[in-house]
Amino acid sequence: MVKGRDGKFWMYVSVGNEIWVGSADHPAGPWPGANGGKPLIPHNFRPGLHMIDAEAFVDDDGQAYLYWGSGLNWVNGHCFVVKLKPNMVTFDGEPRDVTPPHYFDASFMLRRGRRYFLTYSFGTTTKDTYQLRYAVGASPMSPFREITDTPLLTTDAKRQIISPSHHAIFGAGGEDFVLYHRQALPFPPAGDMVLRQVAVDRLTVSGDKLSIFPRHRGGDVLGTARRQSGVTLGQLTASGSAYPAHSATAAGDDNYATNWRSNFGAAWLQADLGTVKAVGATTLRPAYPTATISFSVEASLDRMIWRQIAAERAASGSPITLPAISKTRFVQLIFPQGSDILEWNWPTR
Repeated sequence: MVKGRDGKFWMYVSVGNEIWVGSADHPAGPWPGANGGKPLIPHNFRPGLHMIDAEAFVDDDGQAYLYWGSGLNWVNGHCFVVKLKPNMVTFDGEPRDVTPPHYFDASFMLRRGRRYFLTYSFGTTTKDTYQLRYAVGASPMSPFREITDTPLLTTDAKRQIISPSHHAIFGAGGEDFVLYHRQALPFPPAGDMVLRQVAVDRLTVSGDKLSIFPRHRGGDVLGTARRQSGVTLGQLTASGSAYPAHSATAAGDDNYATNWRSNFGAAWLQADLGTVKAVGATTLRPAYPTATISFSVEASLDRMIWRQIAAERAASGSPITLPAISKTRFVQLIFPQGSDILEWNWPTR
């Protein structure tokens, strides 16, 4: 999504194997179609390639460009760019193929001074080969060359960074950040499901070089929600886990890439605070916010006698707020149908 010269916002989206465009007066929409009920780039624009992953770029002079393109079956990616007329839906000239080496999809343009950085993905996102790369040019449509053969982001199995790529770049508080997805942990997961999760890290620009150091903590972005890092959760235990990698401690490690997944059926997740104390409202972040989970909350001073703090209820979304407790050492969540929790966040004080 970009803001055009006319003050309107323009969103370019992939629908199947086509690219459509909508416009709105506000970045939150709504987004009525802006191209007469037809795709801006049809599926047959270049047969044998995917017409997806459109990304608009507005240069410093207000001129808009559109980048897009992918391959099939994780090979033969192509990147196209075209200059847009002020109406943001009409091509100003013919599209140009500017595919750099090691390109598959997800192009994103960044300008710094006189340098234009074409950033993009290469490899296979469902495996551990997906990576973020970049090439540099002298104009938005000029040939782009890779400065180095080293990916900007790539799998680091020892640090559990798996298939990081497909991104957007933005600025906040005078810093640059890259927003991208990578695989949930553990990888590969049990079964056939592959889960991609969103991550954000700082981007450094120095001359014609870009660099990113990916972390599990992520970058602290000015104006966004404060993290809970540094909070002592106490010891977490559970009735059981579906797999060893999904143990109870994963629900309190301040890392949304990991999660506690209970065994099938009724389950509980328990926190030992170490001493008797008052506890403010806590929050649950389910692995699947759109799903409904049922749970109740209990507290105990000695782990023998339990009192109910909150009766069983069903909830969805993220976060789910749990009530404060005036005096307790142990807190227990009971899930009649089991659950899958990314984090059980506690108040900072």
